[in-house]
Amino acid sequence: MSKLTHLDDKGHARMVDVSAKDATNRMAVAEGEVRLLPQVIDMIAEGTLPKGDALAVARLAGIMGAKRTSDLIPLCHPLAIAGASVELSPERDEGRIVIRATVKTNGPTGVEMEALTAVSVAALALYDMVKAVQRDAIIGAIRLIEKHGGKSGDYVADGAAPAKPAAPQRRSAGFRQAPSSTVHAGARTAGRARNAVAPEPALRPRADAGDKDRAAFRAFMERNRLRVTQWCREAGIEPGLLYGYLHGRTGRLSRDAETRLARVVKVSVDDMFAAP
Repeated sequence: MSKLTHLDDKGHARMVDVSAKDATNRMAVAEGEVRLLPQVIDMIAEGTLPKGDALAVARLAGIMGAKRTSDLIPLCHPLAIAGASVELSPERDEGRIVIRATVKTNGPTGVEMEALTAVSVAALALYDMVKAVQRDAIIGAIRLIEKHGGKSGDYVADGAAPAKPAAPQRRSAGFRQAPSSTVHAGARTAGRARNAVAPEPALRPRADAGDKDRAAFRAFMERNRLRVTQWCREAGIEPGLLYGYLHGRTGRLSRDAETRLARVVKVSVDDMFAAP
């Protein structure tokens, strides 16, 4: 058995000395879930919870958790985090909200614990937001999805699609700005390997026709068997935006969101709102 690095010769716990290690680009992605009733997920997506916007609060809490990991986990090293993002994806059909955190740094040790802490704190904050309507919500399935950089090399969990690691020559990789209400610390990355989107083409103005537009859009989704979470994930937008539109909470989607969704299914924006 190899010597445990967190114990000294007397068996006492210690913080590992990493002063001789080179600083390299490192990234870690962690994931977890909160199991909820479908009607509670609808309330979250529609923004009708008594305590307010649960996704925004949980997202910010997760990022704060990543930044304070060394204060919470006794033997973790304080690290200069280059970027941290937390994504929350409502999956109504599965009865859960999936939480995925991505953390990056350029340093002598990895950020696996920061990513795992971000997911855990985000899940706790989400529970706090929903406990008034569902006290038996279940937090679980928290695990490391992938890590890159460092002496131990890359790791990708079974069944997980790896994200593209940061280019090695960059000291701290940039993160693409996410649409709408996504909160980020310093930078943002897509935990599910989103690519940068080119500037949107000029579109013909489309007046908001309210319920008529919404009905046509729903029909388009049904014809093409599109599921909200998967479609939004591929488009690089928050599922809550689309849920809000489908449930009538917002008058229409932003032009950016419409363009991204249309690109995924290779149609024009007008095609998505055309009467069947």
